[in-house]
Formats: sequence, C-alpha cells, structure tokens
Amino acid sequence: MEAKKIPETILNSGQNMPLIGMGTAAIPLPPFETLIPIFIDAIEAGYRHFDTAALYGSEEPLGQAVAKAKLGLEYVDLYLIHWPVWLKPEAGGAAGAEFRKDYVIPFDIKETWQAMEECQRMGLAKSIGVSNFGIKKLTKLLENATIPPSVNQVEMNVTWQQGKLIEFCKQKGIHVSAWSPLGACKTTWGSNSVMESPILKEIATARHKSMSQVALRWIYEQGASVIVKSFNKERMKQNLDIFEWELSQEETMKISQIPQRRVCTGEEFVSEDGPYKSLEELWDGDP
Repeated sequence: MEAKKIPETILNSGQNMPLIGMGTAAIPLPPFETLIPIFIDAIEAGYRHFDTAALYGSEEPLGQAVAKAKLGLEYVDLYLIHWPVWLKPEAGGAAGAEFRKDYVIPFDIKETWQAMEECQRMGLAKSIGVSNFGIKKLTKLLENATIPPSVNQVEMNVTWQQGKLIEFCKQKGIHVSAWSPLGACKTTWGSNSVMESPILKEIATARHKSMSQVALRWIYEQGASVIVKSFNKERMKQNLDIFEWELSQEETMKISQIPQRRVCTGEEFVSEDGPYKSLEELWDGDP
C-alpha cells in the first residue's frame, strides 16, 4: 500500500500538524489484537495523526502499533483538554462506565491550563489545546494564558457548521479540528444526518465522489482539519483522497443551506445542582 502524503498546517506553537487524523474511539472497542493491525494499516496508508484518549481505551493498542511501525515517541505532539469539565475521581475513566451527573464538579480553566502549559514547557507535549470549548470559555482561557491553545477540537460537519466559532478561532490564531466530521453512526451514537443528506448525495453523484469525500473536503475548505474514523482499509485510503479537487461556489452555497443540529449535546454534564445548569451554559449560549 502506497502511503499518501497528507498536507499539514503550522500551529501557533510552530509545530506542523497533518490536516487529516484518524479517530480511534469505538463502542464497543474491538479487541487489541484486532486494533493493532488496523492502526498499522492506517500508518501504511499515510496517516500520521491519531486521536486517542484514556476514555476510549485505545491508547495501548495504538502505542503498540506505533512501536511496531518503528515510530517510538517520548512525548505527544498535541495534548488536549477533552471537555471543559472536571469529574470526581470515582467517575472512573473507561468508556462505557456508569456515569452520574453528580460526578461533575466546577471546572477551573486557569488552574487546568497552567498544568497544560507546564506539560509543554517540560517537553511532554509539543503543542497543547482544548476540545469542546465555546467562545466564552476560549476568551476566559486566553485572558489567563501564557501559551495560547494551538487547537480547539469540536464537533463540526455539514450539519453542524460552527461558523461563528471558526471565525473567532481564526482571529485568535487557534486551529479548529473537526471531530465527528461524518456525523458518527446512529447505531452507536450520533446521527446519520450527514451521510443521508440529499444535498451531499447530489453533489457526490455529480462529482463521482463518495459522500464522505465531499463532507471532508467541505471541512478542509473551511480551514479546519478532520478526525475521521474508519477501520476499513479501503475507506481509510478513500478518506485521504480529498486534496486534488475542490468544491464550486454553487456547491458550497448548497451545503450552507443544510439544516443545522448539534448531535453531541453534552447533556450528561448538565444538572440543576451541577456547575452547568443548562446546555446554553455548557456551550456558551450556542446549544
């Protein structure tokens, strides 16, 4: 399998980051012996950006795959705050574990970001950033930051286009990275709204492209990177083939007319007795 060269962006930290990354979250998570060769296939296809978290349970097999590909690392290239949320220790860290709303406690942005900055200064992370932060939270973080966040990774796709947030991040020099760029899968969580969009299907048919390729290309043209997950070898390669063509102005206009709805509401973090009493508070007024 010939590795495809993925374009990169330069983050405000001065580090390069590939504009397509591979997601590793799955419910249920396949056995490690299944995942390791999948991740090796992805490396051989050209992926150099992998998105993982302790919550996903995929860190160990990904680490083994990287080691087998002779890419041993003593640091991470990018380290993100997963949510603007603190949880009590008893919440645990494994995907699928029982979660209670009373596990959520007030989140101290200043203290958390100071710890993130220390990780970068120590060389444990080349770049640091956040995930699922709205404009108000980013503004507060920047007021106290010595090192600004390099990345804000958020839900972004043709059915949740994040126009205001993208514009704010561009003004502040923060790169936006899109998780759930294809809307995830309704059989596990998420919605089929992206992959069932008649507008997307019309464009894909006319262009002789897959709907996934059109959806990913649109995100790329907004100046964002994508974290796309497929454990199928052929679709892994197909999802990388979005760079040598572009959408027309008319096609972009059609995509802008797709009805908008956030899929991942974060409702589990909202309660009358918790730090976030409404979805508006969690999402900075943009639920």
